[in-house]
Amino acid sequence: MTSNFTTQKEISLPSIIDIENLGLDAGAHLLIKHGLCGVSVGGEILVSGSAPGWEAQLAAWCRAQGHPLTFTDGKAHIIRSDIHAGRWRGATQTGHADLLQTGAVHEHALPCYGLAARGATVEAGAPEFAFRLNQKHEVWTDSAADLYAQAVAAQWNPELAIDWNAPFELADEVEDAVAQVMTYMIENENAALVVPARFLGQMHPHFREVQAVLAIQVADEARHIDVFTRRLRLHGREPALSTAGGQASLKTLLDEPDFSVAGFLLSVLGEGTFVSLLNFLHEHGPDPVTRQICRLAARDEARHVAFGMAHLLRRLEHEPEFRSRLAQAVETRNDTLSATAGLNEEVFDALILLAAGEFTPAAIATGYARVQTLMTDMAEGRLARLLRLGFEGKTAQRLAALHTRNFM
Repeated sequence: MTSNFTTQKEISLPSIIDIENLGLDAGAHLLIKHGLCGVSVGGEILVSGSAPGWEAQLAAWCRAQGHPLTFTDGKAHIIRSDIHAGRWRGATQTGHADLLQTGAVHEHALPCYGLAARGATVEAGAPEFAFRLNQKHEVWTDSAADLYAQAVAAQWNPELAIDWNAPFELADEVEDAVAQVMTYMIENENAALVVPARFLGQMHPHFREVQAVLAIQVADEARHIDVFTRRLRLHGREPALSTAGGQASLKTLLDEPDFSVAGFLLSVLGEGTFVSLLNFLHEHGPDPVTRQICRLAARDEARHVAFGMAHLLRRLEHEPEFRSRLAQAVETRNDTLSATAGLNEEVFDALILLAAGEFTPAAIATGYARVQTLMTDMAEGRLARLLRLGFEGKTAQRLAALHTRNFM
């Protein structure tokens, strides 16, 4: 009985840490921190030492860390405090994540989180950061991490994935048509790069998975612009025509301030339509380089559409009334562009020629029919995505028909 009592008493005695002649300015604090980790909050450790001035150094360190300290008989008595007290009190005072929820994503990312890793304990007094997109419902989708992983795995190197030296020779008119289509593709991809890049800088890093998706979308578009430009110049051509109507259509995307609405117009409607166009060029492109480029770009664009859909499906599930805001955006954009010419006539003619393959009445008729099929495929794709987002049938048909004639 006495033996058990003695053992219990020995276990409850404070731990003693002798830092010997090691000063806190030379690393002794690591020994003390290690000792504190061995006791619970409110527990005590004893520290002894022989380095000159170690008591003053220890007192300053304990004040900074928020641990109560007393000296008795040449030994320091340190009481372990809660990490969220003193220096680290800021996080709990501002709604820090439950420590049991590893990596928890907050509904509202507070300014005091700043650039800290999600779940980190932020020191009191850290600067606040004003990120405009700090609400989870404004940006989030649960599939963002998976979409990013897929995008990373699907990245391609233009030098290796495309056979730039593939032999081919096109008639001048056909090569000119390729240059016109590539010119059109480049300006649209410029918009598709700028829009996510603009929101990327406005988004709180707390939503890092969405940031990662946007960042890789920007990288995708930069690569597309590069390969379209290289194909355009492959046989000595310069960029062709860019219309006021096309520029006006793209400007409406850049002017949209709402992240969800911009994603709806750009990714769900515009890039969704572009997937059809790229697949068309992959099938009917007049040379192997054009076909390779468009196949790879279509795969990237399909991922962008998938992210836009996933985000909107989540937002509409929690906020079904937001659907009317999306419909209004389509109508407003249509009204804004009503006086413009829409799709560059030269682009439309170029697509017919590429699908025809030669200058004969029969071939041109075939090319025209193929472009009409493309237009139908684009409209059906828009309609299917609108229906999936929960728009009622007639409303979905009307909105699909109102989408800009410039495709994007």
